Amino acid sequence: MSTTNGQWYPPEWPERIRLLSTGELTPVTPRRAATVLLLRDGPGGPDATDGQGAPQDTQDAQDGEQAPEKPRELGAAPESAQAPESPEGPPEGLRDTARGPGGPAVYMLRRRASMAFAGGAYAYPGGSVDPRDERMVTWAGPSRAQWAGRLGLGPSEATRAQAIVCAAVRETFEEAGVLLAGPTPHTVVADTTGDDWEADRAALVARDLSFAEFLDRRGLVLRSDLLGCWARWITPEFEPRRYDTWFFVAALPRGQRTRNASTEADRTVWIRPGDAADGYDQGELLMMPPTIATLRQLAAFGSVAEALAAAADQDMTPVLARARMENGELVLSWPGHDEFTKHIPGATGGPSA
Repeated sequence: MSTTNGQWYPPEWPERIRLLSTGELTPVTPRRAATVLLLRDGPGGPDATDGQGAPQDTQDAQDGEQAPEKPRELGAAPESAQAPESPEGPPEGLRDTARGPGGPAVYMLRRRASMAFAGGAYAYPGGSVDPRDERMVTWAGPSRAQWAGRLGLGPSEATRAQAIVCAAVRETFEEAGVLLAGPTPHTVVADTTGDDWEADRAALVARDLSFAEFLDRRGLVLRSDLLGCWARWITPEFEPRRYDTWFFVAALPRGQRTRNASTEADRTVWIRPGDAADGYDQGELLMMPPTIATLRQLAAFGSVAEALAAAADQDMTPVLARARMENGELVLSWPGHDEFTKHIPGATGGPSA
């Protein structure tokens, strides 16, 4: 990790880069993954989670179903991007600037320090694609073929596109308790709390239940139109745990609450992107490059609707780190993101692709 900011940088990377460049290390094929930048408008509260799993909510969820909506294009802003429930506060060491105007807040979780990959880093809800995410589900929004085009996949990869979108929705429910699905193509469930929901969520996490079975059992339609594509990052070739990750944006549905449902996180927080970026710059919040890069992009928007509307224009070209030798230094860089460039003096070995 850098000594001047919160960039996640494993100390074993230089040696792994050297091994890759000399042919002694074979890159691992990345696993497909999806993560969701869950957004909400309105003030954030000062009450953080208790660090043991449950957020200390200060508002009750609204009763009733979300008002019907018209289907939208990819990345279109939902009419329901309202000030939501379950406010949580900023991490320790950061001032509470989430009260009052200043743009949307984003839901983040801190990975447990014991995690082998990015332990202690702040991230968004997400995870790997389950092969069963390719099973057919009742679907609302753009077609699977349209999603394949937006995700940068081939015209024959509609099933793969569905799996990525399903993974985004499934992982958000598994890790945050938020479900982008409803009983009709124009509604979203208003409440996902209760023992029956928790039992299903736990079964999904344990892989005892597929997402398709879960939706079918409850008679729910997956709302793909509530997601917007934002970015795609691929873990560097020299990292043993690699992911090809699609980043999405979505608004917290009216009536639903977030909660730390993930066993991989010890803290959750609603925080303005600019405030989180400040914490990273001050070295107070540890983050991987994709996380801080997307936070900086989101900080430019004044509302959830603006951010979701901008999703349609986001560049989905995959970002993959590169390493090269330059004047006796190993230079590690992420194309298009100069702030993450690392100069490693005294490193040996040639460049890696």
